[in-house]
Amino acid sequence: MTTDAARYDDQGDVPLAGYATLACVFAASAGTFAAVARRRGVRLPEQVPPWDVALIGVATYRTSRLLTRDKITSFLRAPFTRRTGHGEAAEVMDEPRGSGLRRAVGDLLSCPFCTAGWTAGALACSYAASPRLTRLVCGGLGALTVADWLQYAWTWTQRTTQD
Repeated sequence: MTTDAARYDDQGDVPLAGYATLACVFAASAGTFAAVARRRGVRLPEQVPPWDVALIGVATYRTSRLLTRDKITSFLRAPFTRRTGHGEAAEVMDEPRGSGLRRAVGDLLSCPFCTAGWTAGALACSYAASPRLTRLVCGGLGALTVADWLQYAWTWTQRTTQD
């Protein structure tokens, strides 16, 4: 049994080894991409224009919500999370389950802020390898984000006029 002084938090159920494993996977993936890109002669852009940063940022936001809150992607989260409720619009709320690595993956897949780092990393790698394709994909995800906000605005307008 662990003493109080040795625990990371009050509950004692933080999966630190699982988090470390996920951090290693992230770092290894980035390193592998860099090595393969270098071997294949991928030339990194000299700079990333602010517009591309904004576009990738909006796409990161939408992708992280898609992965962590969308009903349709529940099958990805189900082995690691449990449905606890419904959020705004068609979003769902999940909480992590299990322990160890399973719990750590559940924490990742139930948190849009956590997943955003992984999504941004993937999109940055994609941008380095194929900027035009990445802009197209990010543009589509950006359009979806605008559509979501318009849906929220429409719902708000409807509620306001009914009151």
